[in-house]
Amino acid sequence: MKLRNIFKVSLSIAMLAGLGYAGVALASSKVEHPKHVEWPFDGMTGYLDKQAAQRGFQVYKQVCSACHGMHLVSYRNLAQLGFEEAEIKAIAAEKELEDLDEKGSGERVMRKAKPFDKFVSPFANDDAARTANGGALPPDLSLITKAREEGPSYVYSLLTGFGNPPAGVDVVAGKHYNPYFPGGWLSMAPPLSEGAIEYQDGTKATVDQMAHDVVVFLQWAAEPEMDHRKSMGLKVLIFLALLTGFFWVAKRRVWKNVKH
Repeated sequence: MKLRNIFKVSLSIAMLAGLGYAGVALASSKVEHPKHVEWPFDGMTGYLDKQAAQRGFQVYKQVCSACHGMHLVSYRNLAQLGFEEAEIKAIAAEKELEDLDEKGSGERVMRKAKPFDKFVSPFANDDAARTANGGALPPDLSLITKAREEGPSYVYSLLTGFGNPPAGVDVVAGKHYNPYFPGGWLSMAPPLSEGAIEYQDGTKATVDQMAHDVVVFLQWAAEPEMDHRKSMGLKVLIFLALLTGFFWVAKRRVWKNVKH
């Protein structure tokens, strides 16, 4: 192939790639960047706000759990948020699950959930979940804050971002517009509304407050060891700093009379 032809082919490929990239950029530009939120668990010294996480569990329990499961979290894990043993037993006992008969008959029976059980799913299986939600499968929330970039802020933005589509955007039947979701249309209706629940600690249940609290709870669920990890990390850094200072002083003392 002549050099001129090679150049033309290369130029055509580059133009097509550029158009493709532009198309991708145009499509992705329709998705709003998550709102900027300062979370208590951000940064090296971040911590778990247990009171907010407890309120967040209340939001999950009374709102989100109707459609979304958390199959990686056990009821007994709630002790990390400050729930008492009796409270955990009562929370678990509100749900029933299928299990083998304790008498050893081998038959499957329904029993009340216990603290060592995982959170009971709202649906028997994925097919049942799709049937109940118009063909859409509600995602499990155990690791939802880790599933996307800026996960906590993304989930918060999604929960507070429902609204009317901009002018010129065709309405999709049975869907709900949210600019923070890729494509803009969600099968999930806005889950939060002012005063939808009554917080046990008296906090006013605004949409922003509920969204904030449930994100704190979901962040804990996705990373329950965060407090211990950050605490240990700080201790290690302090130890290394002291050790560095000790060796610097030792080096000065050992070599102070040596000519260089």
